[in-house]
Amino acid sequence: LLEGMPVLCYSLQTFQQSMIEEIVLVCGEDDLEYCRKEIVEKYGYTKVRAVVAGGRERYHSVCCGLEELAKLSELPDYVMIHDGARPFADQEIIERCAKAVEQYQACVAGMPVKDTIKIADEYGFAAETPERKFVWQIQTPQVFAFSMIYQAYRQLLELEAGGMDISVTDDAMVVETVMKRQVRLVEGSYKNIKITTPEDLEIAKLYLKGAVARSNQ
Repeated sequence: LLEGMPVLCYSLQTFQQSMIEEIVLVCGEDDLEYCRKEIVEKYGYTKVRAVVAGGRERYHSVCCGLEELAKLSELPDYVMIHDGARPFADQEIIERCAKAVEQYQACVAGMPVKDTIKIADEYGFAAETPERKFVWQIQTPQVFAFSMIYQAYRQLLELEAGGMDISVTDDAMVVETVMKRQVRLVEGSYKNIKITTPEDLEIAKLYLKGAVARSNQ
């Protein structure tokens, strides 16, 4: 919960109010009924067309969502893939990504890093220091032409079924690895954090209080 409301609701509310036409919510199999009743129906997210169970790894879950979209009689031109644990994506980020994907077909939200980054070797020593101006921290939404990302994930699962050891941490990596396509970086926001630790939750509370204070001015 974030100030009394499930973290997922903040993301759903943002996309509910956006240009997005339909939402597929992917969650754990044990959470299907809870998400349907206590989130989608309770808060009135009318753009959610389906709540489906995910898979073992993140990329399996994304593929489950894409397979649900593939059932549509008219396939979407583009799809935005977003982490439900990122409650502070906003309309400006969505609009920037939507505009960019029409030109580049594959793009991800992100921001240049503020800190110097070190690449470590296997012994824990600094092996390389990339130029900070070229290093970005990647966020979501990650946005693609539907046909491209769907084909990329289908091929990825075929490679996995053939015995290949799969290690991908985001959707852009799937497109880069399988399709050999470049992915455009689009400005996100430093506030577009992913809540994964108790410390992240405390930061999120501060962001939310700041937003409420500004709206009351």
